[in-house]
This record gives sequence, C-alpha cells and structure tokens, in this order.
Amino acid sequence: QVQLVESGGGSVQAGGSLRLFCAASGYTSYSTYCMGWFRQAAGKGREGVAAIDGAGRTSYLDSVKGRFTISQDNGKNSLSLQMNSLKPEDTDMFYCALEPWCKLPSETYSYWGQGTQVTDPS
Repeated sequence: QVQLVESGGGSVQAGGSLRLFCAASGYTSYSTYCMGWFRQAAGKGREGVAAIDGAGRTSYLDSVKGRFTISQDNGKNSLSLQMNSLKPEDTDMFYCALEPWCKLPSETYSYWGQGTQVTDPS
C-alpha cells in the first residue's frame, strides 16, 4: 500500500526559504510513476506546484519557476520541494501526491498525503 507523509512545513516570512519533504513507501515496484506537490489555500481548489516522473522529467507552475525546485532523495523514498524567495501567496497547505505507471504530464494522482502547512507569521 502506497503511503505518503509530508513534513517540513512551518512559519516563514516573505523572502525566506523552506524545504518540504515527502516520505514515500509502498511503490518501489512501479517502474514508471509521477510524484507531485500541490497546494491549497483555504476556500480554494488544489493547485499543482511541481512534479517529477521516474525518468527525471520535471514540471512547474509558472508562478514558482526559478524559485521552487522538486527533487527525489534516497532514490524513490523521499520527495523534496525547495522553496526560495517565498511570497505571501505561497502560504498554503502543501500536499504530496503519487500516480503509478505515469509519465509527465499527468492530470491524475491516485495517492495523497495528509499535507503540511506553510504559513506567514506577519
């Protein structure tokens, strides 16, 4: 069973940096997959921020290009999102997601984590 657990959220001022982590398990048997970071503000829909597939292809939301970097660490076991030059509009709940047997771009993600919150202390 696929499990995704996010961490790394917290309070950060505009202009600061934060790194989110997603611990992934249960999908090492998939030779192709997509993993992504999504965010959702209160009262709004979920928005794709960045994604990566098993071939290392990446995609980013236009508003985060040049500021956010998605990467996999420890092979398939961990997904990261390095967020730099954070803006007030980046303060959302961030979710990690996975879709097996996938190549980017993907419109569907079948497995989701519980989310980690990024807030602005101001």
